[in-house]
Amino acid sequence: MEFDWAFAWSITPDLLRGLLVTVQVVVLGFVVAVVLGLLLAIAQRSAWTSVRAACAGYLSFFRSTPLMVQLYVLFFALPLAGLTLPPFATGVVGLGLYYAAYIAEAFRGAIEDIPPGQWEAARALDFDRATTWRRLILPQAFKPLLPVLGNYLIGMFKETPLLAVITIPELFQAAKQVAGMSYRYTEPYTLMALMFLAISVPTSLLFKYLEHRRHA
Repeated sequence: MEFDWAFAWSITPDLLRGLLVTVQVVVLGFVVAVVLGLLLAIAQRSAWTSVRAACAGYLSFFRSTPLMVQLYVLFFALPLAGLTLPPFATGVVGLGLYYAAYIAEAFRGAIEDIPPGQWEAARALDFDRATTWRRLILPQAFKPLLPVLGNYLIGMFKETPLLAVITIPELFQAAKQVAGMSYRYTEPYTLMALMFLAISVPTSLLFKYLEHRRHA
């Protein structure tokens, strides 16, 4: 089937609306994942065995089950327990919870790579625990994580077509609806792929730039 440029131009606004939803879900989900992942990484160093065990259970569950299954549970099973979330919020929470398990492990590795002398210096300077984490440990842990976080952010964009199963009108869902109504598949899916590239490539370049600035 020949590519129809006029048709492609006419459906672009619909796909851009879907792209906007995709970006919003991913950015908010990424913020949730980074914050929760950091908290999990810190909690894994807790002196309380119950806290470490809870973290281990969380990481095991979310790393061992597919994201689609988790989205189904959040959207279809939780209402049976009396907790109903809108589709958009479900997508943000689902992506955040899932990727937090992976980002937590990345944080844990970065924290463990910090030389023991840094912790000893903090104790010698009589830093309290909060000050040690805020001013000494976390700034050093974040620096080597930039490329890792960039990869996870791009990975989240690639996972967003799964959000169609919980009726979020993101980019894939928009392309699917256009294709279903017009019976033309080349144009909407080609534009969808190009829009994903338009997001993923600059994101990758941005994190590479930030990493280069870190080494400069």
